[in-house]
Amino acid sequence: MNKLAGKKVLEADGLNKTVALADGGTLTILQDIHLSISGGETVAIVGASGSGKSTLLALLAGLDEPSAGTVRLMEQDIFKLDEDARASLRGASLGFVFQSFQLLPALTAEENVMMPLELAGRKDARATAVRWLERVGLGARLKHYPKHLSGGEQQRVALARAFAMQPAMLLADEPTGNLDVATGQQIIELIFELNRESGTTLMLVTHDEHLAEKCGRQVRLQQGRIVSDARSASAAVVS
Repeated sequence: MNKLAGKKVLEADGLNKTVALADGGTLTILQDIHLSISGGETVAIVGASGSGKSTLLALLAGLDEPSAGTVRLMEQDIFKLDEDARASLRGASLGFVFQSFQLLPALTAEENVMMPLELAGRKDARATAVRWLERVGLGARLKHYPKHLSGGEQQRVALARAFAMQPAMLLADEPTGNLDVATGQQIIELIFELNRESGTTLMLVTHDEHLAEKCGRQVRLQQGRIVSDARSASAAVVS
């Protein structure tokens, strides 16, 4: 049961991002972004390369700062918080899955999943890490380092690490971008399966239209603007 179903998890209002160019001009990456996401939704952010998808994800997570506009995560304006408070809110509310996996090479699969749990003060960090690695099919790979894991296995570790924290929302940036088609399909199915089980709100950044169609909502970016925000009649909200 998703306790946040129907409640606002993430809101962006008037979000803009511009950067200065060497010639004195400016480049507009995002402009006038308005977005509201409720608990239990599955949302795909789609668009061509360079449309601003990854920049939008970074702003929504508070990993980058906008030139204008606000972002409210769990009803808190993240850009009114100092860096420590913002990181604390992000750690408590968001899970991340990246195209490049972002595993620490000097840590085993088990230790990679344990680390954020330990930083959060969880005394059951090891048991929780083992349980989630077993859930994603890596019970026999606990002591393996990333270099000894395939790309699909590394992404499974990343998924275990993200879901183990029981985030209100999972942000995934091109989660199958570095995987072959067959492995990517397995990871896609696992993401949605874990999402249903956990009752997590899911936002995917992808250029894969097939993946986007699995989400209940598709937000399309073009040249830094939202040009469409469509809901799928057949997709169900996690409850």
